[in-house]
Amino acid sequence: MVTWQDVVAQKRADREKLLEPYKLPESALPPKDDLYVYDFFDKGGADSLLSAKEKEITAIDDIDTLAAKIREGTYSATEVISAYIKRATVAHQLTNALSEVVFEQALARAKELDEYYSKEGKTVGKYHGVPLTLKDQFNVYGVDTTLGYVGRANNPVTDKSKEAVLVTIFEKEGAVVIAKTNLPQSIMWCECENPLWGCTVNPRRRDFTSGGSTGGEGALLALKASIMGWGTDLGGSVRIPQVMNGGYGLRPSAWRIPYEGVPVTIDGQEHVPSVIGPMTRNLDSLISITKAVIENEPWTLDPKCIPIPWRQEIFDQYLSKKKYIIGVMKDDGVVRVHPPIERTLREAAEKLKAAGHEIVEWSAPDLHQELVPILNKFYIADGGEDVKSDVNKMGEPFMPYVEAMVNRGPPISIPEYWHNMVLKRELQKKYLDRWNASGKLTSTSEPIDFILAPGCPHTAVPCRKTNWVGYTRVWNGLDYSAAVFPVSKVDKEIDSLNEEQRAYVPRNDWDSTNWPLCQCLMLTEIIDDPETMDGLPVNLQIVAGRLAEEKLLAVVKRVEEVLSA
Repeated sequence: MVTWQDVVAQKRADREKLLEPYKLPESALPPKDDLYVYDFFDKGGADSLLSAKEKEITAIDDIDTLAAKIREGTYSATEVISAYIKRATVAHQLTNALSEVVFEQALARAKELDEYYSKEGKTVGKYHGVPLTLKDQFNVYGVDTTLGYVGRANNPVTDKSKEAVLVTIFEKEGAVVIAKTNLPQSIMWCECENPLWGCTVNPRRRDFTSGGSTGGEGALLALKASIMGWGTDLGGSVRIPQVMNGGYGLRPSAWRIPYEGVPVTIDGQEHVPSVIGPMTRNLDSLISITKAVIENEPWTLDPKCIPIPWRQEIFDQYLSKKKYIIGVMKDDGVVRVHPPIERTLREAAEKLKAAGHEIVEWSAPDLHQELVPILNKFYIADGGEDVKSDVNKMGEPFMPYVEAMVNRGPPISIPEYWHNMVLKRELQKKYLDRWNASGKLTSTSEPIDFILAPGCPHTAVPCRKTNWVGYTRVWNGLDYSAAVFPVSKVDKEIDSLNEEQRAYVPRNDWDSTNWPLCQCLMLTEIIDDPETMDGLPVNLQIVAGRLAEEKLLAVVKRVEEVLSA
């Protein structure tokens, strides 16, 4: 009788066999107790594996720049894919980021692309030879889609037509899938750990989480081992890993990006729909690949996709708008943010005001406090039966966070489900009304253009310590477009707790769990290391309303220009 442990051993052995030709020897890797591996490549740690040209290739952060180099003949598709395969392998050795490996298929596709380029003198699509990686939730022909469950292993996609529509679109554009990446058991958590593949860690400090649920992508992008990542976001799962790793991530409104061919836990629950979002190393790449997907008219391949073309006129309108009215949300009223987040948000508001933009305080703690518990009811409306059935297939153990989630209560009735739907709709209307009424606070009587807010109440934290996702989840409930982007870094000299912060009394159980993490912020009380979080990236989040992707990406671009000036 095959046990879950047998399946885990077999799957991990299969993965290691595929990685073996591209690995660094153990002797060349940092010791296991070396927590700081973020600069491993910069310090020459992989020089024995990566050539100077391969390091040059992977140093390019911008997708369009890399695609142009391939188009010009500076690099071949094979050179680019080979460089990323090597770097992704080493990044995996450092962080445990990969799940399914398709390196040989990727190299074969790169060879085909090179042959086409040599024969025709042109490239295949916009992203000819550009690598991409995907959360282990997207169907890719020939490999499993596990969602972090042992019970879904050894069931590869054997029908090409069942592949994710997103994969189909990017293959048409010449991009090459090189691997799938780790995620938590069930996908329903904001970290990245499961019994099948283990825990993915943060490269800036390996006892800290890479975030979740798209944590494998976050770690790879942070180490420049991928240039284009795709994840899903049900409560923050694209944004949280990029907050933890200092990258860029977009949560579009539902059905703007095609979900067809992407299995999901609690499939059929669509009142807080999971959405697909891009993850990149710079903002222009985020804009480019979002636009490319929409320009490929995904509604012709996914019946649920909304047929809204890319609206360049809206992007240009907000990119050129002289003065924004910005609602700054300092606090969601539930969980207080840590000092580096508070300081970064304050400084950002000051810089934007100095640049001529109008700043008003955005406050809706009552609506946030009402909405998040309602959303939680949708996630476990079946009493956790969907998750339990997957976990019980092979008898794998429940991860602690999954076990707590599925045991919150029994299934709710259909009338209760409908009632929750009504409550959610009423809160959506209240939020919209408050947004529209914000003109009462502004000098022009016009409502705010967007909200500038924290992405999380903290930066990266120790594994299994993340607990509050209200700063991202509320926008899922409202179905607002939201993006996160890096702004600053933790500075132990200026982010130490002041007298007021040291005396702060948490408001509730969530806050009581979150606030003491400040003690491991600078701080020796939880982790005996005064450098604990110094230098970790601090991201902020911009929220632009429903189906407002073009507007959102334009204002993030302008805001980033102001903040980096």
